[in-house]
Amino acid sequence: MKEQVLNSIEYLVIFIGILLTTILVAFLVNRFFKRLIRRSTEEMNNDPTNYLFLRHAITTLIYIVGFSIAIFMMPSLRALASSLLAGAGILAVAVGFASQQALSNIISGIFIIIFKPFRVNDRVELRELTGVVEDITLRHTVIRDFENKRIIIPNSLISEEIIVNSNFDDNRICKWIEIGISYDSNIEKAKAIVKEEILNHPMHIDPRTQQQIEEGGELAPVKVVGLRDSSVNLRGWAWAKDAVDAFKMGCDLLESIKLRFDREGIEIPFPHRTLVHKNTPTNKGKETL
Repeated sequence: MKEQVLNSIEYLVIFIGILLTTILVAFLVNRFFKRLIRRSTEEMNNDPTNYLFLRHAITTLIYIVGFSIAIFMMPSLRALASSLLAGAGILAVAVGFASQQALSNIISGIFIIIFKPFRVNDRVELRELTGVVEDITLRHTVIRDFENKRIIIPNSLISEEIIVNSNFDDNRICKWIEIGISYDSNIEKAKAIVKEEILNHPMHIDPRTQQQIEEGGELAPVKVVGLRDSSVNLRGWAWAKDAVDAFKMGCDLLESIKLRFDREGIEIPFPHRTLVHKNTPTNKGKETL
């Protein structure tokens, strides 16, 4: 009896030891990958997507192997595992139905890593959501929106969505600067002001190729794009190196163009409505009592 108790304690110590070792190894692997990702991203400016996904995959594998070994080392749990294996056919069918969605997410995650429709740190839009891809795990993709909220989307769903990726292959962004002027304002003068403000902005870049420069391609063109009820709409093409600079530049240009228009006498109109009042003819044959 005493020997049985000692054996049980020994098995329990081994079981707990294996679990603790598994947790420790997973922690060290996570720490190693975090340092590797930080060094690769900050010092070498590499894409961290593959490292992040590999970190999640290896950590999951460590837990599966460690827990399996721990169960195998416990005779009582080993007997339970053998009983489960005896009904492996039924178990496989049950697990298959239960894990369809999980397997779909894992396979979709692998496809995302292989084909890279988006990567970590890419700015993406899908449906009404906009944010930066923060992580891609075995099950889901994490997107951080511009209010610092995390949007968790299963990989199987995001792989079927139409995604607008601002950083795919080329980080440069063309920011449309659209503004309306009144019909009484000088169009050529307004276009010259918009173009001058775009060219003077420090975040504006030259997107033209050498061939376009040699052919005299215009830098920061400004065109009339619409004649509305109360305004002539102008559009200027301003380029920035990435989406963040494009947003800042767009805000700055709207403000600076508005101030220049005020100084130069260019009117930005508000909607006008003309009311016509028609007098009804009086009935001459009637007398008012």
